[in-house]
Amino acid sequence: MTLNKTERTMMCGAIALALCLALPASASAMHIMEGYLPLGYCIAWGAICIPFLAMGFIHLRRTLQENRRALILLAMSGAFVFVISSLKIPSVTGSCSHMTGTGLAAILFGISTTSVLAIIVLIFQAILLAHGGLTTLGANTFSMGIVGPAVTVVLYKVGKKLNVNHSVNVFVAAALGCLSTYCITALQLAIAYPSEVGGIAASLVKFLSVFAPTQVPLTIVEGFLTVLVVIGMESFAKKELAVTRYGGVVR
Repeated sequence: MTLNKTERTMMCGAIALALCLALPASASAMHIMEGYLPLGYCIAWGAICIPFLAMGFIHLRRTLQENRRALILLAMSGAFVFVISSLKIPSVTGSCSHMTGTGLAAILFGISTTSVLAIIVLIFQAILLAHGGLTTLGANTFSMGIVGPAVTVVLYKVGKKLNVNHSVNVFVAAALGCLSTYCITALQLAIAYPSEVGGIAASLVKFLSVFAPTQVPLTIVEGFLTVLVVIGMESFAKKELAVTRYGGVVR
């Protein structure tokens, strides 16, 4: 079978991604790993996530009832989150740096629906890849599935109102949404383990400084990847995009 230029490019990308996923990784490289947060903090972060998840399930059910075409993009968005958030770089004891992928889902479907996709991905990663943990599921969902998408949605809406170039707007929203996830993760770790000298603030600065060298480049990469995926969707999935928040239907 002869492939055209676009198809060859897609195949090369798929092979490169497969090779990356096939590389062995240390099981200690995680979101916030199993057992790393005290039980009280695990419960508190989980409780905060409950209203967002409940609303997400409602929105998800309503979206699928009204617009079955959205199912394809929901599946693609979930797969995007799973794949690129599984590519991790060890950063600091108890956590790691990696892309999140939630910016795409946030732009297409909003915050609450993205929180549902995020927790599903986090559960699978915790069970199948030892990436993250079940006890820290609430904390990881809050940072990656709620705060990151919220920042993405706000920035994307502001960019649209200011008539920012579309690709630039998607890039900035997705990249800073990813970066905000790690700011919140650093804050969660700082609250749980404040420094003896300087308290939470000093601990926060320490965690942020350790994350920065790996996370800042990764946020830039995620921004570019999200733009490429959106361009691809605009080219090959116009009908599906029309029934999402991006296309003006999902509210």
